[in-house]
This record gives sequence, C-alpha cells and structure tokens, in this order.
Amino acid sequence: MKRSLFILFLFTMFLYSCNRNDEPELIPVYKPTPYEIAVPYGFPTELNIPKNNPMTVEGIELGRYLFYDGRLAGRADEDKFMSCSSCHLQEKSFIIGQPRPAPFGLDGVPTHHAMLPLINLVWNPGHYGWNGSIPSIEEDVLGVITAPNEFNSTYEKVETTIKNIPGYPELFRKAFGTPEVTVDRIAKAIAQFVRTLISSDSKFDRYLRGEVQLSPAELNGFVLFTTEEGADCFHCHGGAGNPLFTTNGFYNNGKDSIFDDPEDRYSITGNPMDHGVYKATTLRNIEYTAPYMHDGRFNTLDEVIDFYSSGLVWSPYIDPLMHHIATGGNMLTPAEKANLKAFLLTLSDTSFILNPDFSRPEKFPDEK
Repeated sequence: MKRSLFILFLFTMFLYSCNRNDEPELIPVYKPTPYEIAVPYGFPTELNIPKNNPMTVEGIELGRYLFYDGRLAGRADEDKFMSCSSCHLQEKSFIIGQPRPAPFGLDGVPTHHAMLPLINLVWNPGHYGWNGSIPSIEEDVLGVITAPNEFNSTYEKVETTIKNIPGYPELFRKAFGTPEVTVDRIAKAIAQFVRTLISSDSKFDRYLRGEVQLSPAELNGFVLFTTEEGADCFHCHGGAGNPLFTTNGFYNNGKDSIFDDPEDRYSITGNPMDHGVYKATTLRNIEYTAPYMHDGRFNTLDEVIDFYSSGLVWSPYIDPLMHHIATGGNMLTPAEKANLKAFLLTLSDTSFILNPDFSRPEKFPDEK
C-alpha cells in the first residue's frame, strides 16, 4: 500500500513538472499611467485625443525625449542630426521664429510654407497644416520622417536608430506595454507630448479670471478686435468666447490677386473658392511667432496690422467675412493700431515658453 502511494506521488509530481515546463514563461505587461489634461478656465472641454492613442504619463515622457533627440531622423551614422525641436523652438512658441533662416530641410530641399506654432493643438479638430492636408499630429510626425524637405529619411532608419539607443526600448515598454520600437509608436508618443503644450496664462487669461486689469489701450484694442466696425478680427480668430484665438478654419484673407500656390486649400478640396485659402492660425503668443502669414511675408506685427488696415486685395475668392475689402482694409487710425497691438500683446504667455515640462530634457535615455 505504501509502495503504491509513493509511486502515485512520483507520477503526480512528474505530471506537474511537465505541465510547468510546457507553459511559456509569462512576462508582466507594464500598464501605463493614464494622464488627464486639466482643462484651463474658459477653455473648451472637448479634446481631440484619438481613441487609439490615449494620453499616459509614460507616453508623454517618451514623446518629450523623442521630440528633442537629434537622432530622431535616423541619420546619426551620417553625422546629420535633426529632431522636431530643430525647427520648433520653445522660446518661439515652437516655431523656428525670427530671424528666419534659409528655408531648407535636412538635405537642402526648400520648404514651402512658414510653419505653424505648436500651441493648444489638443483642441484642434483635425486638418493640420496651412491647407489642412494633415489629418492628425501622428500623421504629421510620420510625414516629417519621409518628407524630402524635412528629415528625408525612412521608417526603417528611424526605427533602427532609436531601438539601438540604450534606454529607449524600456521607455517604449513602459509607454506601450512592450519594448518594440516602431514609427507608429514614435509618432504616437510625440503626439502625446505635443498635446500637452497648452498656453493658458497670458495677461488676457488672467484678466478673464479676474486676477488683473487691462490698461485703457488694451481694452480699446480688445473692443476693436471683437467688433465689425473696428478691426474685425474675431470672425476668424475668435474672442473672449473663444480662448483658442482661432476658429481653426480656412480663409482667403485678401493677400493676393493671383493664385499659383500648388499647396493652398484648393489643392486639397478642389473647390474653386478655396484658391488662396489658408488656416487662420492662433494669435496666442503672436509676439513670438514671426514671420507671419503662410509664406512668412510679414516680419513684424506692425506690418500685419498695416496690411489689414489698408493692404487687402480683392479677388473673386475673397472670404465673405472680410467685411472691409471694399475699402482695402479696416482703415484704422495710428492710435487704433497702437491699441490693437497693445491688446494682441496681452496674448503673450511667458510661462508657456519657459515651462520646464516642455523644455529639452537634461539627459537622454542613454545618458542616465
């Protein structure tokens, strides 16, 4: 009897051992920490965050590293370094700014349009870029990698470069559950970081929150900004009820009478009324985002104000919201121009361009 029980025990242990050895070893999957954007006072509560790319603490951290890493173009082996931050400078509200350097990409191919600032894009409903050809921030990153006038690289080069940098596979594991490095994940992480770039603490924001008062000149400028009989800016750029200071819409604002740009809004929609039509960019931090217009033709804010005052050009494609086209502009007096500029400067947010959470990391993953 004892011998039979002993044999049964050994047989049971054998089966248990076999089952354990046959089972694959399970590697714990890292679960990223959800990140919730704190919507500033008065801002829209609807955010444009894709369901397939939810915001996480780890994803944002990875995206920040990638945004600033000069090896992102996958060209380190050729001694050519370029990242998102090469052209999107924090001190210029994440554009290249003024003075504007020669408009060339990594390999000397001319760029076409002036860039748009990376401000409050989490509220952009889509249609990124001057002509709205880019459906998402993620797609923009993917396009930058292969564009001849930007990185002029390949997905394979970028993936190989990043996955061979010590520390990055672990960051990808924490952000996405596994250490696999793909351009899709690279784009998603950078997009998460970009969606945190929120400007909401300008003097005008503090005025709306009841923390400060505007000067008489700034208040007069605000009235001009928000009235049709004044400067009539609000139709395209919003006002107190639109803290984004853009409708994210597209307009022909009377810059030209001849339209030969192969990358205006018409190139996307095929609608003849979209000749010379471009996105109305945000006016937040307008003090820092020269040069202005889609082609960077104006170097100063004063030039822009002068253009809308007396430089409008009629064409069959002029937007109906350009109510002062018959007189060539809103015909502001010198005092009104000064007041309008004073108001526009209240949209400057120094905390945005100095925010350490948005800045270049002190060390990259392989330097820790």
